[in-house]
Amino acid sequence: MTAKRDYYEVLGVSRNASPEEIKAAYRATAVKFHPDRNPGNPDAEERFKEAAEAYAVLSDPNKRAHYDRFGHAGVGEQPFSGFDSTVFGDFADILGNLFGFEGFFGGRRSSSGPIRGSDLRVGITVDLPEVVTGVERTLTIPREENCERCAGSGMAEGARPERCTACGGRGQVRFAQGFFTMLQTCPRCGGAGTVITDPCGECGGSGRRRVRRQVTVKVPAGVEDGTRLRLVGQGEAGARGGSPGDLFVVVQVPPHPRFARDGADLHVEEEVSAFHAALGTTIEVETLDGVVSVDVPAGSQFGDTVVVRGKGLPRLRHSGTGDLIVHLKVTVPRKLSKRQRELLGEVVSELDKPSVLKRVRKIIEGGGG
Repeated sequence: MTAKRDYYEVLGVSRNASPEEIKAAYRATAVKFHPDRNPGNPDAEERFKEAAEAYAVLSDPNKRAHYDRFGHAGVGEQPFSGFDSTVFGDFADILGNLFGFEGFFGGRRSSSGPIRGSDLRVGITVDLPEVVTGVERTLTIPREENCERCAGSGMAEGARPERCTACGGRGQVRFAQGFFTMLQTCPRCGGAGTVITDPCGECGGSGRRRVRRQVTVKVPAGVEDGTRLRLVGQGEAGARGGSPGDLFVVVQVPPHPRFARDGADLHVEEEVSAFHAALGTTIEVETLDGVVSVDVPAGSQFGDTVVVRGKGLPRLRHSGTGDLIVHLKVTVPRKLSKRQRELLGEVVSELDKPSVLKRVRKIIEGGGG
């Protein structure tokens, strides 16, 4: 008879491995050697059983302590023959999640209880001016609701559900796969454990009807593109007395033709003539909530900015308001009158005088041309 391998060696972990490390190692081994991924491979099946046996011992603190002290003799020499109920939960979580099984050996997962309704999702568009003040929208939402005639039971008045004969009222049926005995939701009763023999004439036994309801959503000021608003209980109705789902409203804020948004701040371009930029001036700038006067400092250059405090957007999750950043686009006039040319020539002459004097002085002092 072949001697058993050390359990730590089977899982590939050290003797001082944490419970999390042991669980992760077993998960990796189970995936690698699971019979469904290695059909017709008896060696893989044995390795899978070996890993399950090792995990059943090392995941239990008491069994692990006995094994660390006495080896295999401390936990018995019986071969793996199924999942120990004390560690069933871990096996169900690990293997159930990996391979989609609903339960193992009479598992604890049952679908006969209340089922929460599905969440719904809808998108709306909010223009940038509406972001300043916030807005209310009334939406028409198609959704499943409990039938009013039978109050969601699916049965005719005075009728009672009967126990499902396919699963005996358990809501699950067993089936075999390889050396596993597994459970799945009963296909006849859908996991309820009962069947309706006298259905409601209004909903046909489903307990729900599809209706169109109007729902009002309040979009807060400062909302950003992609913000998701949650309306609790406005989704699909739950089954078997379950709570309703939620409605998620996804807000889209399209780009504005004039303003560029950066969080709560707004950016805008304004043209200023080169002469006004040189002398300094005041310009009128249109914002989302009116016109403001903006002082342009003398000597402003192309691309300079002027910040107007508090003329941006409300901050969604904080108090206060963003700023309006005015980007100056300094322009040069393409056409000048005769008088404007004369005046501009005088200005250029004045600007050139220092440079001329500097060159003359340099020649006099012997500095060359």
